[in-house]
Amino acid sequence: MTLIYLTLEQAVEVHRKTVEVSGGGTLGHLELGKLDSVLQNIQNDDYYPCFEDKLTHLFFSACKFHCFQDGNKRIAITLSAQMLLLNGYLYCASSFIREMENISYHVAAGSIDKDLLKEVIAAHLEANSDDESLKLKILHAIIEKSS
Repeated sequence: MTLIYLTLEQAVEVHRKTVEVSGGGTLGHLELGKLDSVLQNIQNDDYYPCFEDKLTHLFFSACKFHCFQDGNKRIAITLSAQMLLLNGYLYCASSFIREMENISYHVAAGSIDKDLLKEVIAAHLEANSDDESLKLKILHAIIEKSS
């Protein structure tokens, strides 16, 4: 299956719309070069061989790299949701948006690392986000970070 990727221009537009619709904030850019690099790098199948690897890197990087002055956690969610929609994952896009809000906070805070984020994203793609063992892993990661 040929994947559809976002361009930097599309990502900037998604950011603008996200900030407008979600309650406001600053539209300024800080590190668009980093975001462009992420958008290019996820197209490399040697480093990111499957869709969940690509989506995980996009989400993690958008959340952590502070490419925008405001809305970095929100943009991690909406860019990833856009990738889901563009690539036929309609069945899980809505639940992804809803459930990743709390996850994005904990990724930004450093409680959820990239490996655990990949597990969370894989569970969403498999429509198995109610997995109790995964929920326990998330809880333990959050508790461990706050200790």
